Amino acid sequence: MVSLDQIQNFMRDQMEGDKEKGVNVSGDSLEDVLQQASLELGLPIKRIEYEVLERGSRGMLGVGKKPYLILAYPARERAEEVVASGDVAIDLSLLADQEEIRDRDGEVFVRLTPDGVMLKVTKPLGAGKRAVDRAAMEKLLERVDDGIDKGRVAKVVKLADGEFIKVGEYEYDPSADASLSVELADSEMKAYLMAYPPGEGGADPSFEQIISFLEMNDVREGIDEDAVMRFVDDPIYREAVLVAEGSPPNHGDDAIVRHSFDLDPGQVHLKETDGRVDFKELNLVQNVVQGQVLARKDPAKRGEPGRTVTGKLLAANDGKDTDMPIGKNVRVSDDGMSAIAEINGQVVMNAGKITVEPVHVINGDVNLRTGNILFLGTVLIKGNVDDGFTVKAAGNIEVMGNVGKSNLDAEGDIIVHQGIAGRNEGVVRAGRNIWAKFIENARVESGDLVVVSDGIMNCAVLADRKIICRGKRASIVGGQLKAVEEIDAKTLGSVAGGETVLEVGYDPKRKEKLASLEEKREEFGAELEDVKLNMGTIENLIKSGRTVSDDKKAYYTDLKEKKVGLQAEVAGVDDEIEEIRDHLASLKVTGRISASGTVYPGVRVSIKDAFLDVRNEFRAVTFVSDKGAVKVTKYEESDEDVTIGRK
Repeated sequence: MVSLDQIQNFMRDQMEGDKEKGVNVSGDSLEDVLQQASLELGLPIKRIEYEVLERGSRGMLGVGKKPYLILAYPARERAEEVVASGDVAIDLSLLADQEEIRDRDGEVFVRLTPDGVMLKVTKPLGAGKRAVDRAAMEKLLERVDDGIDKGRVAKVVKLADGEFIKVGEYEYDPSADASLSVELADSEMKAYLMAYPPGEGGADPSFEQIISFLEMNDVREGIDEDAVMRFVDDPIYREAVLVAEGSPPNHGDDAIVRHSFDLDPGQVHLKETDGRVDFKELNLVQNVVQGQVLARKDPAKRGEPGRTVTGKLLAANDGKDTDMPIGKNVRVSDDGMSAIAEINGQVVMNAGKITVEPVHVINGDVNLRTGNILFLGTVLIKGNVDDGFTVKAAGNIEVMGNVGKSNLDAEGDIIVHQGIAGRNEGVVRAGRNIWAKFIENARVESGDLVVVSDGIMNCAVLADRKIICRGKRASIVGGQLKAVEEIDAKTLGSVAGGETVLEVGYDPKRKEKLASLEEKREEFGAELEDVKLNMGTIENLIKSGRTVSDDKKAYYTDLKEKKVGLQAEVAGVDDEIEEIRDHLASLKVTGRISASGTVYPGVRVSIKDAFLDVRNEFRAVTFVSDKGAVKVTKYEESDEDVTIGRK
């Protein structure tokens, strides 16, 4: 790889050779001699280096005038732009990314200046054609009759470096210079330059003259220097040329509230499960939690004043602020820029205001139109819950109609004004109470009370406190019902004598959990015994001195790891079993089961550890536990307040 030092040495060696290619040029001014050198060397001025051999002087009134004399030669390229490879030098700038080149012919520009006739020729782009001598001469002769150095014109055309170079003389008359005027339009937001061509011997205006003229006429803002430069290169006379534009005021944007929830919740967003669209998951409810940001405000922007071309200030209006549109259960953040939910619930736009509703109302049935319901507040259903649908709520669930083979789950209460017909698959769970007209063939779990007016038939019911059937047909027939404190109904069992199991005096959920843990403990224990047996077989092989294969050794290692894991599982289950047993033993409730009407044979009563299979019909009795046995006493009505909505 070529080093930078090698490149620099190479460039120093070439510097002397470049001087040998130089030319001696003389002229009236340094600018003039550089232009001549450019033509002689066929290089743009920017690629020429020179040494001043004799410094010229203008003299006084022509006396003592002395020409400039320079030695001009090709400029050496910067070392960092050249890579030397043997005798080959590569210009790195040629490797740079370039924009797509558009085809354009070389152009010819002519200007008359106080110093003489100036010619500029540009190189073609892409597949464009080069400018030719004839075109240059034709354009020159349109401006002057004679005094053109045709040889220099040819050199300028060949060089085509895009710089104005003097190619002729003419008798300059300052009084015949081009004249300028400026016109303001659009309330001084635009300035147009009008130029009139020079007379005989007059010069075209220069860039500096035009800029100075505009400023003298109060045009100071928004001057388009590119437009002025285009005019200087190729003057357009007797036509208005836009040379300046003012900047209009930029009025500030108004404040905008950006909502972080869907303003059109009616749009259905179907969820795909196992490659199939689940039409029950419509996601129509937009749940929010307390403290969630519901909207943010982009503040109003300050306006930016504008200016006319004469510099007059144009005032701009600041954007207007807007209030955060909050409704019920929504607050504005301390900085006033956010809307925040104060409660869990459903976010909606109500009369143009962001509102969090604690109650989600279904004006009809829960079916394919609504899909499943998941809500972080209370759900009110004015119709039925059809088979196969799920309603889950962080608050209460109230159903004005019936509940079919469905799944209802609420952290609060569940109120079913008609009945629950579960068809052996429906499940209803409540963190607090459950009220219903009737419950049939369903599984029901309550964190407090289960209250039914017409009866419970063939259900599995668990209540952390009481199960109460109170009404003219308040009967419990079939199934298994468990409550910590009390079961109370008008009728228990039926004439047909089907089995009805009633259990009180303990925590049924904990007891179920205990049964599940004990079953799991047996499974872990059996698996652990199998592991120990297999380990023992391999250990006996080793003790007897027999050869044990690598596979069996690896298997033994796996068994050891499995044994440790199972022992940990067993220890964890044992701890849970002990905790639940301690809890059940500490319960103070004695429990009771009552019937204000008839208790039919086939009813099995369980109070703590005492059992009674009813073989004879009883009327208006209460079953209690007495000295480890179930005792039949006179009916005592439950004193529980079962009013819906009680605290």
